[in-house]
Amino acid sequence: MNKPMPLTVIRTAEQYEAYLREVESLLVRELEPGSDESERLEVLTVLIESYEKTNFEIVPVDPIDAIKFRMAEKGLKQVDLAPYFGTKSRVSEVLSGKRPLTVPMIKSLAVGLGIAPQTLLGLDAEPDFSGRITKREMDWSKFPIKEMISKGWIDDIKGKVKQGVEEQVKNFIAQLGETTASASFKRTLSGDAYSPSSHYKLYAWVARVIQTARAKKPRLGRYNPELLSNEFLREVAQLSWSEFGPLLAVELLEKNGICVVIEPALKGTSVDGAALKDSDGTPIIALSLRQDRLDNFWFTLLHELVHIWKHTDAEKTFVDDIEHPSDSRDPFEAEANRIARDTLIPRVSWKRSDAYLNPNGATIEKLSRELRIHPAIIAGRLRRDTGKYNQFNELVGRGEVRKHFPSSSW
Repeated sequence: MNKPMPLTVIRTAEQYEAYLREVESLLVRELEPGSDESERLEVLTVLIESYEKTNFEIVPVDPIDAIKFRMAEKGLKQVDLAPYFGTKSRVSEVLSGKRPLTVPMIKSLAVGLGIAPQTLLGLDAEPDFSGRITKREMDWSKFPIKEMISKGWIDDIKGKVKQGVEEQVKNFIAQLGETTASASFKRTLSGDAYSPSSHYKLYAWVARVIQTARAKKPRLGRYNPELLSNEFLREVAQLSWSEFGPLLAVELLEKNGICVVIEPALKGTSVDGAALKDSDGTPIIALSLRQDRLDNFWFTLLHELVHIWKHTDAEKTFVDDIEHPSDSRDPFEAEANRIARDTLIPRVSWKRSDAYLNPNGATIEKLSRELRIHPAIIAGRLRRDTGKYNQFNELVGRGEVRKHFPSSSW
C-alpha cells in the first residue's frame, strides 16, 4: 500500500488542484471518524481554505440559492433531493429556511450535486472551526432582526435607518459578556445544534438566555462546583417520578446556584438545550422545550448538566440538538450522552431488564418503579435505541412539560 504524500502549505496552482482532487476522492468515501484519512481530509480542507483566502476573491453565495440554482440547472424537484436530506419534509424545511443545513447534509449535497462545501456554508466570511465569529466577519444585518422584534427583544424599528437597527442588535449581543458587542464574539459555540448557517440566530438566542439568567441571579443559591457528581445527577433524575418533576428539578438546580432558563428556539434552529457559564462563572442551562415531551426534557436536562459539570468554561457554549444528533463524534457530546443515559437508566439494569428484552407497557412500568424514574424516560430510550420513533407514543409524556412553564411563549 502506497504511503500518502506528506501535506505542505500550498504554493502553486497545480498543488492546489491536486489537493482539490484528493478532497473530492475522500468525500465520496465513508471515512471512520478519527482515522488517518479523516484527519488528512481535515488538514487538506484547512490548507485549501488558506490558499483560497490568499489568492481568490470569494463572493459569497446564499447556500439555499445555490441549491435552488442547481435544482433548476438539473431539472430537479424537491422530492428528488430527499436522499440528500433524509426525508421529503426536511427538504421543504431547509429550502424554506425553517431548518439549517447540517454537516451530513452538506457532505451529501457536495458529493451528489457537486456544490462546493464552502458555498453550502454560505458565509460572508467563514467562522473558525470552533464556531466563533470574529470582528472581521460580523454582519449585523444577518441577525434574525424581525424575529427579535416580534419577541420583544429589541424595539420595533419601523422607519429607522439601517444603522439604528444594527446599533440595537449590537447592544443586545453585547450581553454575551463583554464591554463591546464585537468582543462578545470570543464566546464559541459547539454541539449538535450548531451549524454555520444558523450561528447568527444561535448567538442571538444565547444572548437572550444570558439576559434572562442575569435577571434571575438574585434568587439563585450559591454554586459549589463540588456538588456535581454522579450521585447528584441521579438525585435530579429521580425527581422525574413526581408529577411536578420538571418544576422540582429547576427548583433544585437553582437552589444550588445553577440557573435554568426556558427560552423557545428561534425559527431555523434545532436547539433543544444549551450549557454555558456567564462571565462571572454562573452556570446556566437553557431549555427550548421545542419537543414538548418528558423523555426529551429529562435527557436534555441531564445532558446539559453533564456539560456544566465537565466541559463548560467562560468562553465555551454548548448548543445541543438532542432529538437529531449529528454523527460528528464530538468527544464532549459523546461523554454527555453516555453519562446522561447511564444516570437515567444504569447500563447493568438496562440490559437485564424485561423492558429491554420484551418491551411493552407493562415491562416499561415495572422498570420505572424499580428505578423510580418516569416511564417516559424508558419509552424514549427504547425509541432512541431502536430508531423506531413511532412506538410508545402514548408513553413519552407528550404535552406534559410546557404546561409547567406557562409564562414562556411557544
